[in-house]
Amino acid sequence: MRRVEMARAASVEQVLKTKFKMLPFDGEWLAALGCPELTGSWIVWGNSGNGKTRFALQLCKYLCNFGRVAYNSLEEGVSASLMKALQETNMMEARRKFIVLDKEPIGELVKRLKQQKSPNIICIDSLQYTGMNYEEYKQLKEQFPNKLFIYISHADGKNPEGRVAKKVRFDSNIKIFVQGYRAEPVSRYGGGEPYIIWKDGYEKFSLENI
Repeated sequence: MRRVEMARAASVEQVLKTKFKMLPFDGEWLAALGCPELTGSWIVWGNSGNGKTRFALQLCKYLCNFGRVAYNSLEEGVSASLMKALQETNMMEARRKFIVLDKEPIGELVKRLKQQKSPNIICIDSLQYTGMNYEEYKQLKEQFPNKLFIYISHADGKNPEGRVAKKVRFDSNIKIFVQGYRAEPVSRYGGGEPYIIWKDGYEKFSLENI
């Protein structure tokens, strides 16, 4: 008869004494996301033309304060539109901590992440272009428990597009819907305040959608 392994139990006291690596966010990022851990998954979704990529890059730039960040542009690759987005976000300011991966397949990304001094934070644009099913998504997260994965997703209305993306949303510690240059976060770490990505774009969208 196969032995059933029991999950390791912990007392309340042990749990309360556990030290977690929390990121000391401040300002508008603290208000939006709280103080998150450098682990697990986040998801950002929205329709095209609403500021999703700009928000992802702003977030990556801020996260460069806490570790090395890789932006895997699976969907566009290194393109004129990505170059424009990098310029608009002044990503040169974070050039020592930030790299762009040009349509790097997940298998190659795994090899990269196994190396010493590999990025701590990986932003994947987009989830739909990874070709992963939900089990493969979980395996990737479990293989690198000390890294943070941020997935950018297409949207279907106000929800992530596709079955896998919907499951990833439920599993993610931070979920961010982007519409009209405004990010609406739901975070397990506090925060919850909307984040304005681009004031002019947000105000124009608001006027057109009264």
